[in-house]
Amino acid sequence: MRNPIAYAAGPFGFSEAGRLFHYTVIIPMLWEIGFEVRDPWVLTPQEHIDSVLALPYGRERKDRWAALNPVIGENNEKGIRESDIVVAILDGVDVDSGTASEIGCGYALGKTCFGYRGDFRLSADNEGSIVT
Repeated sequence: MRNPIAYAAGPFGFSEAGRLFHYTVIIPMLWEIGFEVRDPWVLTPQEHIDSVLALPYGRERKDRWAALNPVIGENNEKGIRESDIVVAILDGVDVDSGTASEIGCGYALGKTCFGYRGDFRLSADNEGSIVT
């Protein structure tokens, strides 16, 4: 019998502090409770991303992102399809747009979606608002 697979959705890969938390807390926590993990931050080879990031701002960089973004999206969708659940990081006043897309994709595919919130700030504009 295989371990269930969790897709680890969230914006933590965009910052050094986020990556540290993602790889020292979130991913190990999922492993510890028995999940195999689909990590969207490694589903697209880093050299593909780095080759675009190395370009100066301008038309070529924009065009290369336009070509790479659908590849990233397809790789992430495949990771979600292969997963049994989606675990989404919901920190921030508003949920990250990419994370919201991953939750939506998982939900549309009938995956159980769990949220993690380690942020003490209000979610949305006031105490009556919630992350849903």
